[in-house]
Amino acid sequence: MKITDIKTFNVYTYRTNYVFVKIETDEGISGIGEGTLEYKEHALLGAIEDLKRVLIGQDPREVERICHELYRDSYWRVGPVLQSAISALNIAMWDIKAKALQVPLYELLGGKVRDSVRMYANVWFAGAKEPDEFAAAAKKAVAMGVTALKWDPFGKAYLYMDNQEFFHAIEIVEAVRAAVGSSVDLLIEGHGRFDVATGIRIANALKPFDPMFFEEPTPPDSLDALAEVHRKSPVPIAAGERIYSVTQFQQFLEKGCADFVQPDVSHCGGISAVKKMAAMAEPYYVALAPHNPSGPVANAATLHLAASTPGFRILEICLTDVNWRGELTNEHVVFDHGKIRIPEGVGLGLALNEENCAKYPFQPVNLRHYKGTLTNVRPAGASSYYFDGLPAVD
Repeated sequence: MKITDIKTFNVYTYRTNYVFVKIETDEGISGIGEGTLEYKEHALLGAIEDLKRVLIGQDPREVERICHELYRDSYWRVGPVLQSAISALNIAMWDIKAKALQVPLYELLGGKVRDSVRMYANVWFAGAKEPDEFAAAAKKAVAMGVTALKWDPFGKAYLYMDNQEFFHAIEIVEAVRAAVGSSVDLLIEGHGRFDVATGIRIANALKPFDPMFFEEPTPPDSLDALAEVHRKSPVPIAAGERIYSVTQFQQFLEKGCADFVQPDVSHCGGISAVKKMAAMAEPYYVALAPHNPSGPVANAATLHLAASTPGFRILEICLTDVNWRGELTNEHVVFDHGKIRIPEGVGLGLALNEENCAKYPFQPVNLRHYKGTLTNVRPAGASSYYFDGLPAVD
């Protein structure tokens, strides 16, 4: 089997642009992958085009060798652009390999250890800015059967917050906890915002609300800063979505950076890398909670990892998305009592609709985290349409 072509698709989806790849072969078996890289899409597409020259004519079933050589032969190795390109190609090659063998992808990763995985909802709070608005949105999500909620209550803060900003953020957390009660897990997103002192201050303020974790309290540039917050935090810390290699991941574990680790299958080297990271984390008893706010292909790949990884704790899912997400693939996500079922079917169990991807061409999107607009807008047609079993609540 030989690779004959690699196609890319850059699809506008309001919060970002999904970047998909499709690898075609001379045996008629194709595979799809995703490397959605927020705000650097053209650099990613260029990297995939560069790697395409190397891949044409190679056997896509030799996943480990190919991905090792792509990394080895890239002089500037560690970074989101190269690693997202390799991630997309890695996922697509695993898809081809599983399709050639006519098995679900998880069978090649050791087989299933579970039939479903617990999920937490992100993007359930669109339009909320005040505590009562977050509380109302949280009640609606919980009424749908969601048992864990993640959000960023910190507005446009960066590194430091004055007392007004600080207490407003904590009031939002307090309002949500009061609205949903003690049976729902709260996950507080930091988006890598704060200096060490502020991160520690927030962690202490969150303790009365018993969050499942406080995510990415410090900027990703320094693992030592993150480890310092973790050492002094009275609540669990989660981080790792901006780790791009197994070497960085080793340092993350050795420094004691977090209680939950969040590698992103579309950025860290793909399915192969996440399996290695999960094995590395196992003797540290650090739980796996991958970053997964992206598109349907990354979601499918992460579900196959969830199926086959004992230390996988919880799956991130965006509760709402643009109403054309369902046009891009045949994605079928089944929600059942706070969990997402593992998909069946050969390979990823997913097919790309190329014509529909072309209907939503790239549009530039800028980071909103530090402009205070992240939660103040709702994409046109936002819905939970791609969940089967998740009821709408007015």
